[in-house]
Amino acid sequence: MKFFFHVGRYFNMLRRVFARPERHRIYIRQLFHEIDNLGVNSVGIVVIISLFIGGIMTIQFAYSMANPIYPSSLIGLGTRDTLILEFSSTMLALIMAGKIGSNITSEIGSMKVTEQIDSLEIMGINSASYLILPKIIAVVVIFPFLFIISVFCGLIGGLFTGPLVGVITATDYLNGIQYLFVPYYVTFSLIKSLFFGFLVASVPAYFGYFVQGGALEVGRASTKAVVNTNILILLFDLILTRLLLT
Repeated sequence: MKFFFHVGRYFNMLRRVFARPERHRIYIRQLFHEIDNLGVNSVGIVVIISLFIGGIMTIQFAYSMANPIYPSSLIGLGTRDTLILEFSSTMLALIMAGKIGSNITSEIGSMKVTEQIDSLEIMGINSASYLILPKIIAVVVIFPFLFIISVFCGLIGGLFTGPLVGVITATDYLNGIQYLFVPYYVTFSLIKSLFFGFLVASVPAYFGYFVQGGALEVGRASTKAVVNTNILILLFDLILTRLLLT
């Protein structure tokens, strides 16, 4: 029963979140602030993780395809498709759920326990829309860009690491990442990124908005938010893969 209670309260919160804003200028200013705070500040960690993962994938594909019957260009192809189809969309979303999600839960949860949200309601402001809507829009907008940055940096990481450790030449790697390219894979992963961005923003916001207690409860809410967001990301990854790729 608790599951249905949370689902109902979550969608009720979303109904309030997407209510018509009172003052559009304030929302637009808040939106750009959230894009900078949640999105732009995440570019650095995305670049670093993607560079290393691209290099690691290249080495692993090289050793798994050590059989001489496989052309070495398949190493670049495998790295490219793995980055596009899974890592830069799903795995990156799981990582961002920890960084962005915990940030959102802590921020809103702290406002809740210090009664700042109650003050907004007393002033006649739709606190759910004012606090959560800019965050959802910002994360949904920035996630496709983070996906593209991740794929690019992952491929660059493989390009530098492969020839550096001697598992593939730069020419073979570049030929591999161009071989049998399917543009729909990018479209598929961009669609996933939009869904994941919505989950990464809205689920942690729910846990922060309805937290009760003090600072300790805010910390517990952040943990619950990250865990539940990760589970939902994997669930939607399975559903979207089934619907869009088969």
